[in-house]
Amino acid sequence: MAAGRSVDPARWRAMFDQAMARIAGHFGRVEPRASARSYLLGLLSRAERKNCWQLAEQAGLARPGPMQRLLRYARWDADAVREDIRAYAVEHLGADGGVLIVDETGFVKKGRASAGVQRQYTGTAGRIENSQVGVFLAYATSRGGR
Repeated sequence: MAAGRSVDPARWRAMFDQAMARIAGHFGRVEPRASARSYLLGLLSRAERKNCWQLAEQAGLARPGPMQRLLRYARWDADAVREDIRAYAVEHLGADGGVLIVDETGFVKKGRASAGVQRQYTGTAGRIENSQVGVFLAYATSRGGR
């Protein structure tokens, strides 16, 4: 289904800022909070590859250290962030009869350098391979996907 209207960039940014403000308190320090913001903007960007190097470049950083620290060492409450984002989505997108669609997809990988790569079963290959598993979410209503 094609989008019925385009996204207003200023409204999109304002809503992104609202969501970030909602989860900001779950990061104990300002540095991981800023990294999380940059990381999410990078994931939502049109960048083709989305590893820490490319996300750091997207954020204007010379090195991937802040992104890597966010994922490896920073202290933040992932469960509370998830719950706040879920509540935000329900407030802004919720509709009677809405359905959350979950799709788990495996990506075969040759090396072991990407996050989450390990020998595991993936339906993509139909056997145990070095792979990553990605989980994708979509929300659909009688008016279409969102």
